[in-house]
Amino acid sequence: MKVLLLVNPFSSSVTARTRVVIRKALAGDHDVELAETSRRGHATRLAQNAAADGVDVVVCLGGDGTVNETANGLVGTDTALGVLPGGSTNVFARTIGLPNDPIEATADLLEAMEARSIRRVGLGTVNGRYYCFHVGIGYDAALVEQVEKRSGLKRWAGHPLFMYAGVTTLLKHYDTKHPHFTLRFDDGDLVTDGYFTIAANTNPYTFVGNKPFDVAPEANLDNGLTVVTVRSMRMDRLGRIIAKALKGDGSLAKDRNIHYRADVDHVVIRAIDGRPFPYQVDGDYLGEIETLELRHVPEAMDLLLPLDFTG
Repeated sequence: MKVLLLVNPFSSSVTARTRVVIRKALAGDHDVELAETSRRGHATRLAQNAAADGVDVVVCLGGDGTVNETANGLVGTDTALGVLPGGSTNVFARTIGLPNDPIEATADLLEAMEARSIRRVGLGTVNGRYYCFHVGIGYDAALVEQVEKRSGLKRWAGHPLFMYAGVTTLLKHYDTKHPHFTLRFDDGDLVTDGYFTIAANTNPYTFVGNKPFDVAPEANLDNGLTVVTVRSMRMDRLGRIIAKALKGDGSLAKDRNIHYRADVDHVVIRAIDGRPFPYQVDGDYLGEIETLELRHVPEAMDLLLPLDFTG
């Protein structure tokens, strides 16, 4: 196969040794070129150029943000996306069954490439931008903003940094007393008191260490989005919601403070009283906005999948 190894050298887990070892492993049976990103949006351009040049697989070594950019460059082409974990959380790589160590994950990708384990999968879009696993709206995005303000610590702190940011955001950086947005679904279903929404294309939402945080068990790469909205940020209610998500038994959808919709093709989210709300896409904070339009796009992109992936 003709392969582009696309590397974000600034990602938390990417080292010079990792790049060398992975490139050597891929080059054993494939024609491999290496390209490094240097700025926001660069991965999308590199992926687009690779597809135009007839590359079979773009293997992305980076965090979830780099994977998102790469996917946006490959949508609608015949070039497949291969993912190697290079960030601090690596939600998408772990969701499709890859180990969190990039060198171990390379062995799985090589097996998948030999077997041509490639599948056309669905993605979500938010205001026209494609995403792989989720969009976070409200509190979740405010948390990501706080993490990105301390981006220099991500390589060393990892999950503890996210936990610290989660607490400080709740206490200091997000209004938990007033709803921020409404959601309108195509069948007329209306939510008027949104504090925090996850529009998931896959499950889990994230990982707490090695524990999956199962917010949307019905979400997968073949059906529509699962949209989960938290309608109260009272501490006692949040504690119950978190416990149900960690349990992963589907009980979260039945909580009276949760609005849960599976297999959603389209939803519009609007700010209340014109007050912009924060949002993030695949772990990348994108600022505040007054309106979001989310859609599910079936069979959007070819994805290289581990042989034991069943999702």
